[in-house]
Amino acid sequence: MAHTLFVNLPVADLDRSKKFFTELGFSFFGMTDDMASVIISERTQVMLLARPTFATYAKTEVADPNTTTQVILVIGLDNPAEVDEFVDKALAAGASAVGEPITAGGRYQRGFADPDGHQWSALCLVNPAG
Repeated sequence: MAHTLFVNLPVADLDRSKKFFTELGFSFFGMTDDMASVIISERTQVMLLARPTFATYAKTEVADPNTTTQVILVIGLDNPAEVDEFVDKALAAGASAVGEPITAGGRYQRGFADPDGHQWSALCLVNPAG
């Protein structure tokens, strides 16, 4: 049975976040004044919630993504060129680079932090021999 995954992220400035994800080429579903749903794929969406709205759903204090890491969101792509294109687009749209590219273990992966500090990676599985 296939399920849909909704990942919820608190954001400080919803308009800035919508602009950032639009510049990465994503579209949205279900935008309101305090939340917007970024369509990652047919069965995956990232819900951007204004921090006060996010806090109403959270059981504990909302973490500051600039000082703690609770999750790393990974976008799977088809090849290293797509990884580079995606991360370069994110950096041009206001993200900051995180770490060095990883080329070991049959993968190519690069990381970045979005304007709110949430950590993301772009990943493709490659042939370990080449």
